[in-house]
Amino acid sequence: MASVPFQGGPGAPHMVVCGDDGLAHRLAAELRGVYGEQVTLVVPPAERAARPPVVGRARAASAALLDRVVNAAVGGRPAVPGTAGTAAAAATSVGEPVLEAVELTEAVLAAAGVERATALALVHDDDETNIRAALTARRLNPRLRLVLRLYNRRLGQHIEELLDQAAALAYDGGGDAEVEASTTVLSDADTAAPALAATALAGTSKVVQTEGLLLRAVERPLPADSGLHTLALLSVSDPTGQDQEPRLLPADEEVRGAAGRTAIVLEQVSTAGGPESAARGAGVIPWLNSLFSRRLRWSLAGLVGCVLALAIALWAVTGIHPVRAFYLTLLDMFAIDDPAVGAPLGRQLLQLLSALVGLLLLPVLLAAVLEALGTFRTATSLRRPPRGLGGHVVLLGLGKIGTRVLTRLRELNVPVVCVESDPEARGLATARRLRVPVVLGDVTQEGVLESAKIHRAQALLAVTSADTTNLEAALYARTVRPDLRVVLRLYDDDFATAVYRTLRTAYPHALTRSRSVTHLAAPAFAGAMLGRQVLGAVAVERQVLLFAAVDVDGHPMLEGRTVDQAFRPGSWRVLALAGRSDTPADHVLAKGDRVVVAVTRRGLAALR
Repeated sequence: MASVPFQGGPGAPHMVVCGDDGLAHRLAAELRGVYGEQVTLVVPPAERAARPPVVGRARAASAALLDRVVNAAVGGRPAVPGTAGTAAAAATSVGEPVLEAVELTEAVLAAAGVERATALALVHDDDETNIRAALTARRLNPRLRLVLRLYNRRLGQHIEELLDQAAALAYDGGGDAEVEASTTVLSDADTAAPALAATALAGTSKVVQTEGLLLRAVERPLPADSGLHTLALLSVSDPTGQDQEPRLLPADEEVRGAAGRTAIVLEQVSTAGGPESAARGAGVIPWLNSLFSRRLRWSLAGLVGCVLALAIALWAVTGIHPVRAFYLTLLDMFAIDDPAVGAPLGRQLLQLLSALVGLLLLPVLLAAVLEALGTFRTATSLRRPPRGLGGHVVLLGLGKIGTRVLTRLRELNVPVVCVESDPEARGLATARRLRVPVVLGDVTQEGVLESAKIHRAQALLAVTSADTTNLEAALYARTVRPDLRVVLRLYDDDFATAVYRTLRTAYPHALTRSRSVTHLAAPAFAGAMLGRQVLGAVAVERQVLLFAAVDVDGHPMLEGRTVDQAFRPGSWRVLALAGRSDTPADHVLAKGDRVVVAVTRRGLAALR
């Protein structure tokens, strides 16, 4: 494809997106189609020539799998209209100007119009490439708003500070008060992981931590008297059998008329705990948990209880001091005390019982020593799934996305078994540190999913980088457990929609969700390029509801209005003042307020 350089005038405002995978194309389409921005896309020469055919072949193979499973599951009926055909269709161009370049050199960035651009997104899969280009772009245009995709979060914090400091020094003493350069570092893995984890745990809370607030959204049947803070009404089938799209941020009148319909409701808005609350409970118990198994800890607790009971009984029978009674009980347990010959009957019985408890204590102490030694010995090795494991989540893939999803699931105390084919995958170190069982093997091979106890799992979360692998694993898992909850990560959102509809038709009684990481991550990157702080996102079937922080000062749709009056159905709803959880509905938003809003994509564009 021929390169199409930036063709705007010298002062034409535009944005530049540089990337080498689907996120770049999704982000450019989002900026152009949703927000109406002029976008220049910079991609490697092989991006448009090689990537779409590869995706097309994967779609074609996956579509054939879908056709087979639908025909088998619904008795030979044809596939749902628009599914297999859509899955096999090639990706369409979003129509933005394209500049092809092998490397992001200073000349390439200048040709893309970075010196005149308002924002630049660097979303290559390689952190070093993005950092190099960001340093060059900041020198070319100190007022440029930079958005970087970095997997290394700690490095990202330092890069943010460095680039912002460089922009400030470039205009130090220049007298330009209008300069608003900023740097935002995001990770598509961090952005998409909460939504993927929440989808795998249907029925549990979807939690978004935002500016000192803890926002919790849950799916539940809508009560007849509800309406306040209803974030979305989920889709339903009309009398013709067609699915209606979910309604994001519906009006209160619409909610009151939808009693009994499933909705996503903001159940709680409260202050999130700080570092103190996060560290609360850290101490001896977590240390014991890492060394000894639960069964051994209960055995030790039972023996301690027996010792205390015997000491109290000896104190009651003999009337000696409680401390001396405890001391004599320990001596009896370890056969150190003299036999109670000639002592009262009660004392003799207690001595015999103490000796019996001492005999029971010896194997428990030996087991504790062996377990502790085994813990240190296997600290650098991978665990195998326990025999009696059940009710867990099977996670396929420990790449960038899988590692973040694993961390998120363990933060929620969800039992996980991982399956990974690459013994050098980056997520294996995280699984080893979190002591998560791992099965090494190709998930498409027979017996691998069985080793992960898929027949007793509550959900399958397939997040490998290969669409066909994720789909094949999901279809095989459904043959083992037709009611299994399945969540798939797929490259393209259109294909994800096709898979979702087809699997839902084939298995109407099982929960199926398909997610595109680029679809989940693009709104946060687009919001950062527009100067909005997107704090989190909640997936609503095939759509995404965003949470953003907005300054009220000078905003005509917010300043001077109450919280109720500022609500625009289908676009945004003010949830609370940043850092507060008790914002009343009649509170008047004034200059200096900063609010947390639930907002749709187009609502975020209107809030600009």
